[in-house]
Amino acid sequence: MADRRSKFDVSLVTPDGAAYDGEAELMIVPGAAGEIGVLARHAPLVATLKAGSTRIHLSENEVLEFATGPGFFKVELDRALALVDDAIDVKEIDDDRARAQLEAAKAELEKVEAGESQSDRWQLEQRIRHAENQLSVSGRTTG
Repeated sequence: MADRRSKFDVSLVTPDGAAYDGEAELMIVPGAAGEIGVLARHAPLVATLKAGSTRIHLSENEVLEFATGPGFFKVELDRALALVDDAIDVKEIDDDRARAQLEAAKAELEKVEAGESQSDRWQLEQRIRHAENQLSVSGRTTG
């Protein structure tokens, strides 16, 4: 019992709403320069996030993991807020679907590069990164 960490408020928010909103003992996010781990009473912080794995430690034995897209992270007082473009619970990642999305986006990007398609290059690149991130976070490779 003496080993218990203090809890603090944590929110993981996407444009579609909160992927998680509650208390946690530790939150680890994929900062642009490396992982950032935050405990209760952390100093104020603002950082940019890259696509990667966001882990929310509810207790010593219970960890939620999400494949998250790029975004921003803010810590103040006893609250951490990660605003990301997407967050998928690692348990809900469908490998086959992610691989299919990856292959379709890569094929369309090849058409754009060959001048055979008017699709938006940036959107296709984001779809590729999103699918690769899901496969990476779920522990599967993209190759």
